[in-house]
Amino acid sequence: MDFDQLLRAEKSRDYIYGMRPVFNRNALFSDTTEDYVSPPEPNPYSQITIRFRAGLNNIDRVFLVHQGVRHLMLKEGGDESFDYFACQMEVEDVEFSYHFEVQVGKIVCIYDVRGVAKEAMPEYAFRIIPGFRTPKWAKGAVMYQIYVDRFYNGDPSNDVLTSEYEYIGDKTVHVEDWNKYPAVMGVREFYGGDLQGVLDKMDYLQDLGVDVIYFNPLFVSPSNHKYDIQDYDYIDPHIGRIVSDQGQVLDHGQRENRFATRYIDRVTNIKNLEASNELFAQVVEEAHRRGMKVILDGVFNHCGSFNKWMDKERIYENAEGYQKGAHICWDSPYRDYFQFYNEYAWPYNGSYDGWWGHDTLPKLNYEKSRELFDYVMKIAAKWVSPPYNADGWRLDVAADLGHSPEFNHNFWQEFRKAVREANPDAIVLAEHYGSPRDWLNGKEWDTVMNYDAFMEPVTWFLTGMQKHSDDYRGDLFGNADSFIGAMRHHMASFTMPSLHIAMNELSNHDHSRFLTRTNKKVGRTNTLGAQAADEGVNKAVMREAVVIQMTWPGAPTIYYGDEAGVCGFTDPDNRRTYPWGHEDMELIRFHKEMIRIHKENREILTGSLKYVTNDYNVIGYGRFNRESAVVVVVNNNDYEVTRDVCIWPLGIPRESLVKRLMLTWAEGFTTKPEEYQVAAGKVRIVLPGTSAIVLKYEKAKI
Repeated sequence: MDFDQLLRAEKSRDYIYGMRPVFNRNALFSDTTEDYVSPPEPNPYSQITIRFRAGLNNIDRVFLVHQGVRHLMLKEGGDESFDYFACQMEVEDVEFSYHFEVQVGKIVCIYDVRGVAKEAMPEYAFRIIPGFRTPKWAKGAVMYQIYVDRFYNGDPSNDVLTSEYEYIGDKTVHVEDWNKYPAVMGVREFYGGDLQGVLDKMDYLQDLGVDVIYFNPLFVSPSNHKYDIQDYDYIDPHIGRIVSDQGQVLDHGQRENRFATRYIDRVTNIKNLEASNELFAQVVEEAHRRGMKVILDGVFNHCGSFNKWMDKERIYENAEGYQKGAHICWDSPYRDYFQFYNEYAWPYNGSYDGWWGHDTLPKLNYEKSRELFDYVMKIAAKWVSPPYNADGWRLDVAADLGHSPEFNHNFWQEFRKAVREANPDAIVLAEHYGSPRDWLNGKEWDTVMNYDAFMEPVTWFLTGMQKHSDDYRGDLFGNADSFIGAMRHHMASFTMPSLHIAMNELSNHDHSRFLTRTNKKVGRTNTLGAQAADEGVNKAVMREAVVIQMTWPGAPTIYYGDEAGVCGFTDPDNRRTYPWGHEDMELIRFHKEMIRIHKENREILTGSLKYVTNDYNVIGYGRFNRESAVVVVVNNNDYEVTRDVCIWPLGIPRESLVKRLMLTWAEGFTTKPEEYQVAAGKVRIVLPGTSAIVLKYEKAKI
């Protein structure tokens, strides 16, 4: 007799003979939030209490199983619906993993991060890493990603000029029309957004409810995206301040940047560099004054061919105060910072290793240069220390750094040490595709940009679109089982300290805008044209996505302009300007309301997650703790559905009332309160087409 047959037989026996209430698997619950692990972020060599929940008088025994040893859990207490079991365990300085074994008559089942299972699987064990903790400010923090050149132009005097220099085969272009679509090859187009513009819009960010500003790279760089860094020590004066502005732009027939004297003065003159650093310090200070944090983008796998260490463009070759770059001469002090293939090609050796073969992105060769390694560790500490005081780093292509897995892990261990020693409350989060488990070990990254356990499942379920708009999958559109299965599988790679600060994005600078994905058009700017990204979009689906984003475990991260209705295919079209004066004010108001709901309900920030319903194009889940619960149900069908949703497993009394916090549907949304009756543990919800509802239960205060 298999597990399911045995369960059916046991349920029948219980029902017929009245030996105990029917075994209810839905009552079983545990996770590693603070309700079930105390303390939730324990120190090494300490004692912790682990708890498990079951239906009232509903199971015989429950064991905690750690390293194959079963530990009987004792009943700690209960309420009108549940019994709570607990046991104390000693943790050391290594990961502590476990699952539960539940016994009910002849039934023996496993409980792990998947829920009830037939057999234990190590990859789905609950995990605790003693000594690993993430800052309280980051848990559930609302982040706002700013691509500076496209946000707001607060200082036109620092704008990149047309023909100021050459980059990837053509001269720079100063875009006069703020509302122009980015060109297909738009990397050398500059719209003029800068840090002064961010300062000018601080009121807007604060009013929106932003907790953290995440900046795409700010350091000296020739591109508008700035992932090809030229000087890690300084903020780019083109987004900072220019106090010395001597020299000329390139003549019509001139193609060599060593003659771009205006650019050379702007980016090598120490007066401009120091003034720009000072402005950044002011930005952070102002953000902190308003209760906001600031995260920098760190690009340490590669630099740019313009970098002063390489100097392929010969910008620094004759600049005052700079040594010769590795491209310039064999005896450059920076030669070992890079891997050169031809040892006889100097002067002006172009035979270096580039990331993915791009000669504009020289790969940094840390294994060969301890000096480079130490320098970058100083950079890691510098920007999170006074006078700059940034609150952490986002790490570009972090898994690619180095030439071996062993070195990669060692590098990030040392990087995290450097950051935390300089600023114990700073975070280190990484860009990563695929499982991050090997790096989320408490000693390297704190968390990741959450593609696998957020952006992709949400996108597939609500739109059927791939995150670049490169493919449509009808089998994944509306597939609730796939959504839940993907979330359970990928969330198992996180421990709770990492999950609660994971960067949950709908859009960013590398993927199409989510609002564009709602039109289900497969393609990019070069195939469909930029205007197609604006056509046929569905703001009701966008609002559904934002409801999920603002109620899911992690740190909801808004890509600038998403809240204002910005569309766009993938890079570079996703880097359109913020539409000042043309914003979708209703969508902004909706974001404000969902951010408020997110921040006002503690169970959303750090509570447990449990699924309560699913069907084609319908998902429902709860976020809850011992005091309160939020219920979220999404109907992505274009027609009305009615569901009797079982919500007592969230700790909501079987006979009670829940209050509506948000209802969004095809035509709009409302935050007007309305009460719903809970009867026999279920609540009947009538959901209009393309809608989402957020309900709230809270225990009465005595």
